[in-house]
This record gives sequence, structure tokens and C-alpha cells, in this order.
Amino acid sequence: MTTHDADGGPVVDIRDLHITFATDGEPVRAVDGVSLHVNPGEVLAVVGESGSGKTVTAKSVLGLLPDNASVEGAVVLAGSDLVQLKPGELRKARGRDVAMVFQEPSTALNPVYTVGWQLAEGLRAHGEYSKKEARARAVEMLGKVGIPDPSTRVDHYPHQFSGGQKQRIVIAMALALDPKVIVADEPTTALDVTVQAEILDLLRAVRDEFGRAIILITHNMGVVADLADRVAVMYRGKVVEQAPARELFAAPQHEYTRQLLRAVPRLGAAIGTPATAPAATEPVVRARDLEIVYPGRLRQPDFRAVNRVSFDIAPGEVLGLVGESGSGKTTIGRAIAGLTRATGGSLQVLGHEMVGFKEKAFRPLRARVGFVFQDPATSFNPLLTIGEAVAEPLLIHGRAKDVAAAQSRVNELLDAVHLPTHYAERYPHELSGGQRQRASLARGLALDPDLLVADEPTSALDVSVQAKVLEVFSELQERLGFATLFISHDLAVVGMLADRIAVLYRGDLVELGTGEQVLQTPQHPYTQKLLASVPVPDPVEQQQRREALAALRG
Repeated sequence: MTTHDADGGPVVDIRDLHITFATDGEPVRAVDGVSLHVNPGEVLAVVGESGSGKTVTAKSVLGLLPDNASVEGAVVLAGSDLVQLKPGELRKARGRDVAMVFQEPSTALNPVYTVGWQLAEGLRAHGEYSKKEARARAVEMLGKVGIPDPSTRVDHYPHQFSGGQKQRIVIAMALALDPKVIVADEPTTALDVTVQAEILDLLRAVRDEFGRAIILITHNMGVVADLADRVAVMYRGKVVEQAPARELFAAPQHEYTRQLLRAVPRLGAAIGTPATAPAATEPVVRARDLEIVYPGRLRQPDFRAVNRVSFDIAPGEVLGLVGESGSGKTTIGRAIAGLTRATGGSLQVLGHEMVGFKEKAFRPLRARVGFVFQDPATSFNPLLTIGEAVAEPLLIHGRAKDVAAAQSRVNELLDAVHLPTHYAERYPHELSGGQRQRASLARGLALDPDLLVADEPTSALDVSVQAKVLEVFSELQERLGFATLFISHDLAVVGMLADRIAVLYRGDLVELGTGEQVLQTPQHPYTQKLLASVPVPDPVEQQQRREALAALRG
């Protein structure tokens, strides 16, 4: 099936687009004179940091802008200017001419309906399918996107699918009505690298086999190198550079593009040197045959999340813990911090046994363990200012009698993470993602911990913001010398920071060694697959890596 317009022109043509949002204060110009086009069967990647206007531009193609947006310019799709269409006409165009794949599939799918019903609903909303035909089409689409046993799984609910499968279902929904163009907004951000590689293969098939045009919104330059034909770079509402992907990566013209590419963590770029703690030094954490089992409920068997895992963390050492979702890495981090119970073997934290521990006995040691959560937006109390949130550990552990008494320490901590001290008066929603993550790091270090557990602290950040947070983290770790368990599924990030790397797979520790050993000469097939799945910001090298990964999969 072909998607060419009658005249063979672009599927989407955005001309001199200006989008302004009315606010209580000054109007905010989010998109400032953007002109872009997408040809049939082409992937156009639109890249830039948060706030660059890339998602707002993409949403204009679907007519999904809020009521306070005023739009000038033209967004021509299938011969119609979407800016001029009435709401009823726009609804007809959505799904049939243009469809969207959202960033977080869990929020895009309704938890109370089966996936088959949700797929069929979109088909029947356009009035072209009977109930029986819609179900048959839903089964067909689930099969096409690689969901096993689609005729049975069509009656399952979203919670019965993994994250990668949910993203496949969202792609099936987007493809169901044969749209001319698919807008994919950060379609792999929430996924592990191995699952991400599979979703990128599926999107490539959407382009090559289904002949669809794709507008890919992302901040991951490895994903761009893997999938895009052309790239448009946005900065503060403007397109600062456009070029074919290979050309842009080989010779970026604009300084901002060069900066964006420099910020991408590369595998093995800055491998940590092994920690040289003297042999006599007692480890901060010692795990021996550690087991963590969650008891089954409602006649379900027990779930073994961690299976006989052994490792040490020396004082001042950074141990990187990697693996995909469900491997047990966050469970180990939470057990070390006393937030999840260790059920078997031995886990000693700062000399205290955590298997069968009593909260009362561990409480004095809590002040010596800091925790940085994955999503600072949900780990901060929205009713507290940043200053109050950073001061909270000091008040709880009696290091300060009130927020005023903690003020000088709060200022010192904000200064250490390179945030202006007047940010103490701001609320979490008034900070950007990267600023919130730095404030979260300040709070984790408030009590000068001997051990910091950092759980995916940069996974939700843009590459340039991530680079700044990692720089701050590395500098503080070197200066203050705290030991760290750094949990991540991003091997390039772990390679930059960690002295040693531990690889988990389904609760088992399959590999443990220095950064150099694990990243350069991985021994276990799972580690090899994990490394081969990481997309690199170079289209030529990425193509070779993709072929090597296909061979590894057999």
C-alpha cells in the first residue's frame, strides 16, 4: 500500500508555524517560525532539549494543542490545512490521516478495557467496521506488531503485558487505520535498551514494510542515528539545523547541534579506574548469597526477585548495577536502604545485618545512607519549597531545630550541586527536570552519608541536562568520597562513573568486574546482548551494531 499524495509531494508540510500560549503573565512563544516537511516512507527526527518546542510542533500535526494556544502558519496534511479545520474535521483526520505513539504506553492505554476493545474502539469511531470486523482487524494488527498468540491476547488487559509489549500495542493502534504519517513522541524513553532495540526494529518495519512516514520526537541521539533518514534540530522554538542523518552526525553545522552530540554518553568514553581501597578496609556493603523473595498472594507462588547474589562496595567506591526492568536491581537498592526486606543469605550495610533487621536498631544508621530517586517530580513533596525539602533530613535526624537553623547548610548543598541559593524559595514544579534532579542529589547528601543509593537518577533527562547532572555527581563523589550504588539500565552512563560494574539478569548476578572488563570484554552472553543493544550516535557504526545484534539474536 502506498502513501504518496496524488502529486507525489510531502505527506506533511509545516510552513512558518508560530505557536504562542496565553498565560497569567507574559505570553509564551513555544514555536517561532518553524518550517518542516516529511516525505512518504521517510523518518524525520525532531531533536532538542525539553522546552525546545519539538513536542508542541508535533502536536500541531494532530490538532492536539490546548485552548490557550494561538497558531499562525500552515500545517498541511493530505491536502488540508489542519490549522483551518473545525474540531469535527480534525477528529476525522486523527487516526485516518495521522496517528500518534505516546511516550508512556501505560498512560496511553485505559486499564479497565481489554487491548482488543481499545483497538476496535478507534476503528469503529471512524464508522468503517462492524464489531466482528473490528475484532478481526485488532487480532491482525497485534500479530503484525509481534504480540505472540494475538487471538488470545486480544482479550487481555494492559497490566498483563510488559512495557515493551504495551508500546507495541500503542503502535498497533496507531497503524490500525492506515494513516499516512505517524507521530512518535519519545517512543523508547521508558524502555530498557534490549526492548528499545526491538521497538526500533518495529518502527523501521513501519517505514519499510508499511511505507509510513514517521515524525520521531526524541532527545536520544543514538535512537536518531539508528532510525532517522533526516534530522531537524530545534532550539528555543526555532529549527537551527536540518540535514540528512549521516550528514548531520558527520559534520554538524550549528554550535547547538555540536553541543548536543558532545553531551551524549558514549560506551567506554570515560571508564572509571578500579577503586584502590586498602585490602583491610571493611566494605560499606557486603552481600553474601543475598535472597529477596516476595510472598505470593491469592494462591500465587512466591516471587524470587534476587537469587543468591554476592558483592561488596568499598568505602569511596562507585558500583554500577545494571540490568533490564525486572532484573532485581532496584530491589537490591531498596534493601540496602532498608526500604525492602532482605529474606535470605546475608546483607551487611555499614556493619549492620539487614536480613531480619529491626527498624529500631537500624534507625541510627539511616542518617549514613542517602537515596536519590529516579523521578524527582514524584519524590518531592509539592507543598514544600526546595529549601524545606533539602532541610527535611536535617530536621528529622535532629541536626537542625528548624528550617531557619538549617538555612546555611541548605545554601551550601544547593551551591555544591550548582543551583542558585535563591532556588530554595521555589517549589518543585518551578524547576526543570535537571534542576529538580540536582536538588534531589542535594537532599540525598544533606547528612554527609557514607553511602549513596542512586536509582536511575538520570534516565528521564535530556542528554545535555544529563551530562550536567553526571558532571556534578562525579565531582561531588570525588570531593566527598562517599560510596555509591549507581543503579541504571544505561551502560554508557554507568561506564562513565563506575569503578566496577555488576550485571543482573532475572535476579542472578551474571557478571562483575571493572568498567573496562565488563564494557570491553564482556564474558556473559546477556552482557554482550546488553552492550550490542545500546544505540550509538553514529549512523554508520549503528548500522554495523544493528547487524551484529541481529546475529547475536540468532
